[in-house]
Amino acid sequence: MRDLAPRLPSSPGFWRSPLRGPRFTSVLGLVLLVGITVLFVTGLVSYAAYNPDLAPVNDKTPDKGILGFYLFAWPTDPPWLYRLTQGVHVTLGLTLIPVLLAKLWSVVPRLFTLPPVRSLAHALERISLLLLVGGALFEFVTGVLNIQLEYLFPGSFYPLHFYGAWVFFAAFVAHAVLKTPQALRNLRAMREEHEERDDLVSPRPAAPTVTRRGALWFVGGGSLLMLATNAGRSFDGPLRATAVLSPHGGPEPGSGPNGFQINKTAAHVGIDPAETTEDTWRLVVTGRSGTVRFSRAELLAMEQHSVALPIACVEGWSTSDQWWRGVRLRDLAARVGHEADPPDVFVESLQRRGAFRSGALRANQVADPRSLLALYVNGEELSPDHGHPARIIVPAAPGVLNTKWVARMTFGELR
Repeated sequence: MRDLAPRLPSSPGFWRSPLRGPRFTSVLGLVLLVGITVLFVTGLVSYAAYNPDLAPVNDKTPDKGILGFYLFAWPTDPPWLYRLTQGVHVTLGLTLIPVLLAKLWSVVPRLFTLPPVRSLAHALERISLLLLVGGALFEFVTGVLNIQLEYLFPGSFYPLHFYGAWVFFAAFVAHAVLKTPQALRNLRAMREEHEERDDLVSPRPAAPTVTRRGALWFVGGGSLLMLATNAGRSFDGPLRATAVLSPHGGPEPGSGPNGFQINKTAAHVGIDPAETTEDTWRLVVTGRSGTVRFSRAELLAMEQHSVALPIACVEGWSTSDQWWRGVRLRDLAARVGHEADPPDVFVESLQRRGAFRSGALRANQVADPRSLLALYVNGEELSPDHGHPARIIVPAAPGVLNTKWVARMTFGELR
């Protein structure tokens, strides 16, 4: 058994890397302390932007209970707000992946320590670590799947990611409270020759092939690579071509006024071209004074307005400002009896498949003069993939709430 002991993961002699130690782990931990806090805050902001407490149709995370305490009416200014917050959330999450993996590698010996539980306090610490490690892997994996592959795991992304984030962050806060003072002490002692001994330092380290400083540079380089190959999809111009690892990075997918990025095509969501012709399509608008049906020609006969707004998606990508032209939402509200007080609106699409076939917008979004039922973009009619014959465009709203192929709008109390 003595001969076998060094070969078991539970033996300190099994882990021989000379890189492991409290200083190396502390540097990575402090980077994650800041980064994950920003991730958590921007993630909660994204849920507020979806207005999940506005109407059940927008609530992709039911039964939030007290976890929905922070929700608020999402503003329309600045118009690039969601582009910024969600771009930071997704890009920072991808950038932190090398740091997270290095951190988990640096503390892996602790997962195999024996006995597994030495006291009640130790048992609670082990449970918190299990939630911390499991939560981190779950949140990062589901986030990457949503960004890269849209939907490859059971259930809905929204409740899974939301509840997972709260469990993970609760364990993260508990761990940070316990470990941050020690991490700061380790960093202050960086210049000392002898490192404090702990269970991460191998009792019989192998010959080093790289210094700890070099290992940290390697991790940092991996993070910079993730940043450089993903961040561009949130910017305009030549930087977009640098986002080679992003599904919506690289050059624009087409040419011409309608050649900018989209998230779903008309064919993919089951749009029947026969329903979108001038002769067949009608917009049904309902409000306080009743229901009105508009043809596209009748909408074009109304006063037209132009705005420059981007499209920003929960997956972290966004477009530059596009010039949209159409009818103000508040003017449509006035046509059905809401002249002075535009209320919330429930918008329904012609699409037959996929999420967000309908969505709700708040009264402040309807009242904003830049909120349009767009009929044109960049001087030309909307293409089928961009929502022809009409689509919603609202400043600072997540892309999926800028409903395409609009068929019906209902103004009034949504609860």
